[in-house]
Amino acid sequence: MEGTRGRILQLMVMGVLLGTTVPVHRAIQTPDYDDTSTPESLNPSWMATIPDIYSLSDVTMPGTHNTMALYGGTLAECNSWSLALQLRAGIRFLDIRVRHVNGNLTIHHGISYQYADFGDVLMDVVDFLTEYPSETVLMRLKEELSDTQNIYDSVVRYINEYAHWDLLWNSREMPTMGEARGKLIVLKDFTGPDLGMLYNSLDIADDWNVASLQPEDVEKKWTSVSTHLEAAAVGNKNQMFLTYSSGASILAHPNALAQLINPRLYEYLTGYVGQRKRFGIVTMDFPGAKLVQTIIGFNY
Repeated sequence: MEGTRGRILQLMVMGVLLGTTVPVHRAIQTPDYDDTSTPESLNPSWMATIPDIYSLSDVTMPGTHNTMALYGGTLAECNSWSLALQLRAGIRFLDIRVRHVNGNLTIHHGISYQYADFGDVLMDVVDFLTEYPSETVLMRLKEELSDTQNIYDSVVRYINEYAHWDLLWNSREMPTMGEARGKLIVLKDFTGPDLGMLYNSLDIADDWNVASLQPEDVEKKWTSVSTHLEAAAVGNKNQMFLTYSSGASILAHPNALAQLINPRLYEYLTGYVGQRKRFGIVTMDFPGAKLVQTIIGFNY
């Protein structure tokens, strides 16, 4: 650690001597993009006024890609708000990736450990739903980095230890808003017996591999996003649609791509403000609070 600090100090001194500075990341908070630690506004109970009879597939909701990826540098980091703050900001779809080692489920984005385990995720969700029983939380759960293809028993053990079965939606069927209130709905993206709904039962657009930040590659990604949002608006009302606006590659880190895609997403959605429109789940990296609020607004 001391060696690292010394090297940083050397670089800073060299920068001063050479008339240059070492690049320092400055946090950005705009209506559509936010890599600060605290959202500009909160929407903890926005589902409370959605009628109980609505199918959950008819609800438009914001989500985050790689929800817990807060550490590991710009190639690994996808969000900057804690899970507790994401939920209170209005995020209702979580993308949770667990590494399975000796029965333990630690949170990872690729090789980057996120200083949390599945128990931490469950405790935050339990606390949130206890405080705001009008809400529901959807959680895609998949194995990351490890390849045991056998996480079911460990998932069950964590649920028994950190949550309770009454918290879970225990059916593959699409619930109504009334049935979903106070529930964690696992979108199961792993093998094993039934546990909640099947992730692959959703209509999903996840063209995550964006080759670069060149205009043609960004445009290709945006076309995927906008096309699927348009499909969600007119698609099967009994099926849930899930659109990922996120993407990455060595030449297109998540934060840099989000700064190009999020403004286009915000502009696209604001063109429909004032209309009740179904866009399904809109999943983002580093969303701004006003972008989150805009997505929520289509339910009213």
